[in-house]
Amino acid sequence: MVEKIRDTLRQYARLNRDVSGISEDADLYACGLTSHATVNLMLGLEDAFQVEFPERMLRRRTFETIGNIRESIAELTAGLPAAAS
Repeated sequence: MVEKIRDTLRQYARLNRDVSGISEDADLYACGLTSHATVNLMLGLEDAFQVEFPERMLRRRTFETIGNIRESIAELTAGLPAAAS
């Protein structure tokens, strides 16, 4: 799942450093993630994982770290067929 998140970050986040070198708990906003790029990232994650982020998850904290994104995706895909994750 983390590699799929990293691939989505590469495609949509427009960070100022290589995604492969970012730890799961690093602040993505400190790595250059903007509010506009966050929206694009969210849409990319929804497409990649076939989920929809509910309003309660539309917070800066959800997209602040790879770990937070992983936890959110895991919650959204819980109980779904393995192909979704």
